[in-house]
Amino acid sequence: MKLLDTTLRDGEQAPGVSLSPDEKVEIARALERTGVSVIEAGSACTGAGEREAISRVTDLELDARVTSFCRGIHTDIDLALECDVDGIHLVVPSSDRHVEGKVGSTREDNLERTAELVEYAKSHGLWVEVIGEDGSRADLDYLEALMATALDAGADRTCFADTVGHTGPERTAEVVGRLAELGPVSAHTHDDLGLGVANALAAVDAGADLVHCTVNGLGERAGNVALEEVAIALSHVYDIDTVDLTQLYDLAQLVARATGVELPPNKAVVGQNAFTHESGIHTDGTLKDDKMYEPYPPETVGRERRLALGKHTGRAGVRAALEEHDVEVSEDAVAEIANRVTELGDRGRRVTDADLLAIAEDVTGADRERTVELLDLNAISGGSVPTASVRLLVAGDERVASGTGSGPVDAAVSAVRAALGSGADAELEAYHVDAVTGGTDALVTVEVTMSRDDRSVTVARSEADITRASVEAMVDALDRLLEADAQAFAPADD
Repeated sequence: MKLLDTTLRDGEQAPGVSLSPDEKVEIARALERTGVSVIEAGSACTGAGEREAISRVTDLELDARVTSFCRGIHTDIDLALECDVDGIHLVVPSSDRHVEGKVGSTREDNLERTAELVEYAKSHGLWVEVIGEDGSRADLDYLEALMATALDAGADRTCFADTVGHTGPERTAEVVGRLAELGPVSAHTHDDLGLGVANALAAVDAGADLVHCTVNGLGERAGNVALEEVAIALSHVYDIDTVDLTQLYDLAQLVARATGVELPPNKAVVGQNAFTHESGIHTDGTLKDDKMYEPYPPETVGRERRLALGKHTGRAGVRAALEEHDVEVSEDAVAEIANRVTELGDRGRRVTDADLLAIAEDVTGADRERTVELLDLNAISGGSVPTASVRLLVAGDERVASGTGSGPVDAAVSAVRAALGSGADAELEAYHVDAVTGGTDALVTVEVTMSRDDRSVTVARSEADITRASVEAMVDALDRLLEADAQAFAPADD
């Protein structure tokens, strides 16, 4: 079983998505690391910019086969050849709606033209997959004849395409089973009915040995079947290996950043909540046995387990979260902290690590002095280069520093790092902004997650000014991360 990734072609056809040549190269390299067998790098017929991007990918000399999408015309094949691709996906109409209504042809002429195009592509040394567009709505006898014609003309394989996400797994299995008797067959499924994975698995069961996917399920309308979902389903349920599963999360994050399409929190495999537990029952069970409430270990797909804090958090979750921050409290204190966490969650608040630690300090009466405190912040974004200056109190030492950046927030963060010097070696893992009120005086909540060594802290701050909220959240996170490290406060760089 192998996977073909079409993120760079079908995924890019999602509304609002446009990838630069550099981004396509970066994603192609990530797909290669993941072990994808075929990378559809784009549609050479789109334009000169697209051909440059495809050529950049072919120049990488990847182990994966690099291909281009081609319509059923000779010029598309010629343009693909200019990009030095290994092969093409030749898309020809298969349903009467497409043969007659879209192309204005007949069934007989379509058969002849498909054979001619395949022979032309093969004569130029290309690997050829023929896709019967709208195959799920085609007359099965005609689709079978069309694919047989393509194979007889020299095509390397055919592809069943549920182009509009129209069908279900039973019909998919019937069609693919017929086509598999002719020769190697692939499956190209869309998720308009939420059946993308089901149809892909039905195709595999019926004889398909190659599945077309996109990272994060990107694609037109409701998207294509998601590569990460097909890969883990084949591995976990059917013990079929396709790609390096440990690369899936990094790949998903890369594509999300490049396309600007955020991952839904509840997205299977790669969503934020996929391995996050808040419920007291689930947290307690997971702490006792990590298989209790998870189908497979998060490390399988390059993830880590998270215990979230909120209204459903029980004592076991609070105790585990405190232990992550090396905080020891009595069982009575754990119970009181858990009650306060629940109360905070009941008010609709996302309970962060900083909230938990502040509650614990209040309950236990611990007297804690801040290690890093923001005294003053000034940010200017009206000029050509946004600048910012900060005044911090760092372990009793007042420090002033300035910085520049791509925007006021970036400039302010640079200033904080400059003021802290070697103490600012924490990594910003996540940055999220939410508007919490409407109108011109709206507040924004900025939530950051920062890590240092093996510790991470999440902090949220709400302000009318996004720059101040961002800096306060970051400084509070650094305060928690650096409080135990006396060596972190070397003099700030000049």
